[in-house]
Amino acid sequence: MGTRTGDRKDSAIRVHAWYDTKTLDQTPAGERLLARAVDGGYSAVVLHRGTLERYAPAVPEHLTRVLYVHDLAEWKEVSDERLVPEGDERGRWAVASEDVAVLDAASDTGLDTCFRVSAHDQDSLLAAIGVGRAHRYVLVRFPDPTNIPLELVIAELQSSRTVVIKEITDPADSDDALVCLGVMEYGSEGVLFSPVDDTVLDTFLGAVHNAAAPRVELSVATIVRTAPVGMGHRSCIDLATMFEPTEGMIIGSTSQGGVLCCPEVFFLPYMELRPFRVNAGAVHSYVYAMDDRTNYLSELRAGSPAMVVGTDGRVREAPVGRIKTEIRPLRLIEAEFAGGERINVLMQDDWHVRVFSEGGEPLNITQLKPGDRVLAHLSTPGRHVGIPVDETISEV
Repeated sequence: MGTRTGDRKDSAIRVHAWYDTKTLDQTPAGERLLARAVDGGYSAVVLHRGTLERYAPAVPEHLTRVLYVHDLAEWKEVSDERLVPEGDERGRWAVASEDVAVLDAASDTGLDTCFRVSAHDQDSLLAAIGVGRAHRYVLVRFPDPTNIPLELVIAELQSSRTVVIKEITDPADSDDALVCLGVMEYGSEGVLFSPVDDTVLDTFLGAVHNAAAPRVELSVATIVRTAPVGMGHRSCIDLATMFEPTEGMIIGSTSQGGVLCCPEVFFLPYMELRPFRVNAGAVHSYVYAMDDRTNYLSELRAGSPAMVVGTDGRVREAPVGRIKTEIRPLRLIEAEFAGGERINVLMQDDWHVRVFSEGGEPLNITQLKPGDRVLAHLSTPGRHVGIPVDETISEV
């Protein structure tokens, strides 16, 4: 997945996209733009004393409200006016400031805090890292057109609980925002970008949706052995939906990983296509599911949730319509990753059964040979009832 995981991060938010309401003063369509942003995938809205009354009611409860406070004098006014709810009514609120004294005061009340800083030289970059480490968020703007300082902040804070947000100061600079989403694939969690043009907002919302889509990591594995192994029970997974030609399912004999197997959406000379089906493999096999879980093929039933995997790693969940199990000749396929890890899968020994090549093309398993490269998923060995466990295990 593109987002780092662990208890220090909010696992429910795959991409932190923040919208600053101060920008909305530039357009009479402020409420409409904000509504589009929050409906389209933004996770937080930055409010100011001058914008709070107008825009706070439009922010859904599940989004974070980030109140920017300039200095201690303004913090006192905010506190005296009770602009931030207290106790159970507080919900998801945070206070942002460049003044550390404001953040200390906010933290004393139990609020999450966000250190806002301009990293324009080495000293301010070190401050972004050192001071930012003490807060839930660090909101950094970089005046120079390079992401190297951002990558340095990411590297230094990746083991902390701090969420790194890059501030895009130009509401029309979608290119910078989109590049930042690409950097996020390697660790940055968020971007503050507040477009006031519908076309720019549409472009960015599409990128947010793409970055937020759940994924599994696919790697290239090289075939090292393929051989018939005799008769056995194999299962087809028939979904209550259709596969695209770029989608399949990950099947493997061990918890080390599996191969991306093709659905029956490609040409078959003697029968109609079955675009709802993956001829998955022997009944003992793991089929990889959402949230890094697995099921044995023999466990699946009508109505069971299944994970459909694209050749780009994007995944979606779909219901099983039927599991069809029959005795068929089986073929063993073994593959090796670049790091030396080996996986295998037993599939029906027939020409029409296919796996995806490195380039996402269907390969007939009866024609596979050592040296062929396929798409596969490498996982950490060790599972109990389909859930990863930290234990020593050997599977061959």
